[in-house]
Amino acid sequence: MSEIRIVGTAHVSAQSVEDVKKAIDEFQPNIVAVELDLGRFQAMRKDTKEPTVAEVLEVRNFNQLLIQWILSYLQRKIGIDVGVEPGAEMKAAIAEAEQRGLPVSLVDRDIRLTLLRFWQSLGVIGKIKMFFALVISIAEVDELEKVDIESMKDQSVIDMVMEEFRKFSPEGARSLIDERDAFIAHNLVRLKEQDAGRILAVVGAGHVNGIKRYLDAPETLPPFESLTRQPKSFPWGTVFGFAVTALFLLLLAAIGFSGVGLNTLLYAFLFWVVIHGVLAGAFTLAAGGHPYSALTCFGVAWMTSLNPLLHVGWIAAAVEAKVRSPAVTDFRKIYEAETLTDMARIPLFKVVLIAAVANIGSMLGTLLYFIFLFPVLGIDPVVVISTGLHNMVAWFAGLLMASGV
Repeated sequence: MSEIRIVGTAHVSAQSVEDVKKAIDEFQPNIVAVELDLGRFQAMRKDTKEPTVAEVLEVRNFNQLLIQWILSYLQRKIGIDVGVEPGAEMKAAIAEAEQRGLPVSLVDRDIRLTLLRFWQSLGVIGKIKMFFALVISIAEVDELEKVDIESMKDQSVIDMVMEEFRKFSPEGARSLIDERDAFIAHNLVRLKEQDAGRILAVVGAGHVNGIKRYLDAPETLPPFESLTRQPKSFPWGTVFGFAVTALFLLLLAAIGFSGVGLNTLLYAFLFWVVIHGVLAGAFTLAAGGHPYSALTCFGVAWMTSLNPLLHVGWIAAAVEAKVRSPAVTDFRKIYEAETLTDMARIPLFKVVLIAAVANIGSMLGTLLYFIFLFPVLGIDPVVVISTGLHNMVAWFAGLLMASGV
């Protein structure tokens, strides 16, 4: 009869490596299951083909890439501080299994799907909160000590951390923790049903309780298909983009029909061009982007901000990639960078960063435009808009009457 034993680890803990080896010696498993997917397993073995720069630009998942790289950096930074490479306990489990001729089962969900479900689950407010949380984490990571890492395997500490994460982001916790608990439990149950014998599962300590609950009551597992579907969400960003475009055009029309003069209408349009171009270009330069990329942002930001299906960051990234000429090996360099400064010098990281910050600058420009337009023009918005809309309605009514409708 099959038996499952779970070893909870801290992914950057030296002690976890010894715990894994000891568990294999004592339990004598027939199969070793590890908290990895095929992509991470291949990357760990360094036998995976990295995507080309052109493929990265084509997919345009710049925000997700940045989050993945920064999260990886935070874990790696902790690992460097305590002298252990992240995932060392997984490598130890795989090495021990192969040395003993034991099969290895990869029981975790594809990290790309997990990050996609995580990112789409956050919503606008959640993404803003996550951005600031990452900034704070980067600022504080240097203050961590080895004792902090080893304590991450203590269940009371884990429970406290998990509870805080759930308070901070319930949706994120569901995608990153709960769904993966269920996914891993599904795979362990499947191995057990296949009569795989003694199964040793090596997983992060934060997953232990969730997996055990599912193993104790397999009937509570959600359908496997629900954990592997590509997430579908309402395209709020696109809808918002079209709404902004419609509002801008309506605003210009109202100003034009209000009778304040052609110069005021021209200034309103120029303000849109300048504020988007300046902010997108300034953000690009502040992030270390090439002047050509910044100039491109200045030239096209006003147009892309009116097209919900196009972003200035995509164009800036293409220009930056042309200038910086990132290599495929940059992927490996990013995952090996020991400091954020080192990471920021890598051309591919720079390209992805520029794409993200240029978009932020343009979005900020849209917000500030609607806030400061009328103070800059020196006119009363209530009077201008009400008069303009009234005159537009009268003009359209006149057209209809003239056409005999």
